[in-house]
Amino acid sequence: MPSELATRIAAGDPRATARGISLVEDDPEAGAGLIRELFGRSGGALFVGITGAPGAGKSTLVDGLVTRWRKAGKTVGVIAVDPTSPYSGGAMLGDRVRMQAHARDTDVFIRSMATRGHLGGLARATSDAAMVLDAAGKNLVIIETVGVGQDEVDIIRTADVSALVLVPGMGDEVQALKAGIMEIADIFVVNKADREGAERTVAEIESLLSLGTFKEQEWKPPIVRTIATTGTGLDELVEIIECFRDHSDSVLVSRRRNRAAAQLRAVLAERVMKEVESRLAVLEMEQVIDRIVARQTDPYTAADEILARGNK
Repeated sequence: MPSELATRIAAGDPRATARGISLVEDDPEAGAGLIRELFGRSGGALFVGITGAPGAGKSTLVDGLVTRWRKAGKTVGVIAVDPTSPYSGGAMLGDRVRMQAHARDTDVFIRSMATRGHLGGLARATSDAAMVLDAAGKNLVIIETVGVGQDEVDIIRTADVSALVLVPGMGDEVQALKAGIMEIADIFVVNKADREGAERTVAEIESLLSLGTFKEQEWKPPIVRTIATTGTGLDELVEIIECFRDHSDSVLVSRRRNRAAAQLRAVLAERVMKEVESRLAVLEMEQVIDRIVARQTDPYTAADEILARGNK
């Protein structure tokens, strides 16, 4: 029988949704219980990833997308992943401050989430938080990554469609990015397109796309020019995102299967590590580490020995 919290989240209660996200973020055990209750009620939302370097205008772009989807009658959830404060451990920038226009809209839920040391541009609990918003009835869930650069590729394992935001003036940096984040983009957004160098940036992207090494062959990533501060190009971006959903069913199925596999492996790895730590005393673990440091054994042999002891 669903708990009261799960029932309230499924009914779209904003306070219950906020509490649910806090639970999956702060209490892994209780959060796992909530996910079990909500999982069957999720699966209806489109997860939209917005990624790119700091200063590319991602938050302004997200704000504009929310405005357009709300005008179309869609409900929207936003998870904005920010750097972690070294003092409080919370989100440092707080993207909700930059999206105050939607603060009173009960059909928009915006949550800033700190990375807490997690690499790849997302927080550990991002996927679960997105699922809570999905179960709460949001039609679209936008996930804005922290903005760290080339290695920010975890979004491909979380979002159904990913937009990479670039700005004019990057020059050779676009080439430097091609082996990392450039390859996971479904849509390229050249923001601040009124600046000098916008056409050169578009040409750089087109050059990379011509190599034919990008993602699923049935979808060639389009390039959209936007000026997020004025709203220029955002209607076209919304249309392209909707087009991706309507014309890339096989890609979405594959993405969601990969996402399920990644989540399962992550949960298994975490559970196995907890089981090992529960069976192995802290002192024993420290002794194993000391042996590795002293070159008396190697990490692989030590891991095999620990797992063998666990099996016994």
